[in-house]
Amino acid sequence: VQLARTQHLWTVKPDAVTTMSPAGCPHVNGFKVDNWKQNLRVIYQCFVWSGSAETRKRKAKSCICHMCGAHLNRLHSCLYCVFFACFAKKHIHEHAKSKRHNLAIDLLYGGIYCFMCQDYIYDKEMEQIAKEEQRKAWKMFVCPCKCVPGIGEKYSTWEPTKRELELLRHNPKRRRITSNCTIGLRGLINLGNTCFMNCIVQALTHTPLLRDFFLSDRHKCEMQSNSCLVCEMSQLFQEFYSGHRSPHIPFRLLHLVWTHARHLAGYEQQDAHEFLIAALDVLHRHCKDDNGKKANNPNHCNCIIDQIFTGGLQSDVTCQACHGVSTTIDPFWDISLDLPGSSTPFWPLSPGGDGSALNGESHTTGATALTDCLRRFTRPEHLGSSAKIKCSGCHSYQESTKQLTMKKLPIVACFHLKRFEHSAKLRRKITTYVSFPLELDMTPFMASSKESRMNGQYQQTVDPFNNDNKYSLFAVVNHQGTLESGHYTTFIRQHKDQWFKCDDAIITKASIKDVLDSEGYLLFYHKQFLEYE
Repeated sequence: VQLARTQHLWTVKPDAVTTMSPAGCPHVNGFKVDNWKQNLRVIYQCFVWSGSAETRKRKAKSCICHMCGAHLNRLHSCLYCVFFACFAKKHIHEHAKSKRHNLAIDLLYGGIYCFMCQDYIYDKEMEQIAKEEQRKAWKMFVCPCKCVPGIGEKYSTWEPTKRELELLRHNPKRRRITSNCTIGLRGLINLGNTCFMNCIVQALTHTPLLRDFFLSDRHKCEMQSNSCLVCEMSQLFQEFYSGHRSPHIPFRLLHLVWTHARHLAGYEQQDAHEFLIAALDVLHRHCKDDNGKKANNPNHCNCIIDQIFTGGLQSDVTCQACHGVSTTIDPFWDISLDLPGSSTPFWPLSPGGDGSALNGESHTTGATALTDCLRRFTRPEHLGSSAKIKCSGCHSYQESTKQLTMKKLPIVACFHLKRFEHSAKLRRKITTYVSFPLELDMTPFMASSKESRMNGQYQQTVDPFNNDNKYSLFAVVNHQGTLESGHYTTFIRQHKDQWFKCDDAIITKASIKDVLDSEGYLLFYHKQFLEYE
């Protein structure tokens, strides 16, 4: 729980964290008056850590959203008054805004949320009360089959054993992570046209949640370790974050890729995007979680790959006769975007349109932005008379329009700019410059924004409480050269706004301008805020 509570404080969005003083959130002082400790204990006892059957019944009956009546949607309780409301539907946010009650408590995990800081906060005194009441509740809990009288002792807070303390004393050297620390930066030897693999490995090893997963030894292998790509990736992460500076030779990784993705075998130059999808697919198959739990992502899989990379793409097909809508939602690992200059017509866009202005991209005359490509991707498309569909409402074949939107966003959004064109007539590389922002708001491209955007009425209002769809750039894969002869490199972000260029075995410092001026082939964005599932 503690890990989950702090995991969203990744350095993608340091502003909310760095403004907080070393003593913690400054806004809790307004709550710490009169008998605040006892009041907080009562909330934990009755509505968060329900140990007895009586308190569990009380929680089940009382804890419903006072606005919509829902039991779920991550209920929070206001700390200043008796008010329960949904976090997911922003009902608790509305209450906080109207009443100026800045603190609320998560009724599932017990975390304290500050609406001024827009984050879950840590306060030493509050945390101590939470732990004490949690231990009491665990001891009160009785297993229905009477086999376990209380679980408080079994699941107590971890403390080092005598043996562990002895090891710590005998190994006093500690590695301190500083702002200019280079741990995690390591070159990769090119094994013969393998820059396509090296650039993707650099992007994956700097994906925060993937790094946390592999460095915490979470993978439980059920295959032979010498044939498991997940085991090799785990070893690769260990190599990257070991502190060694000499370039790593990824020969085992290359061998496993050739074994499990035979279309990539050989020493010919391959497509980095194709390698990314193949690698994610093999990793997904090798670490698939078959524990029977239904995952909260469109692929319905609990593996770490789907938890991080899988989103849901909504496709709405509208009959032009009866206006009936047929909707399907498909999982995706990346979004492939058409570019101006390709044989596919690209619609005319006016500089500084809604999406580009919203995301802070500067346009010059004729320039194209990432948001332009996304607006084209999510615009309604008339399928024409040659692609009629059988309408379930009309019971006949009718012309229709199709529109794609984002139903569920992944934690890591990967955008593939389709620079390589292969058709019956020609094979070429499209070098059109596409500007992309350091921070991206995906709200205009969500299914929930579809209707207003179709009518051309979409206006993005600034909502300080809504950070759900905001992303930060952390890796850019580039391709230099032509379709027949080219080379891949990667820009990766390390520690807030420090960027580095990874060119196989060579790692060099890069500026933000270097990154934003690059051509861009694969763009990796990470969600700025991660919410509880």
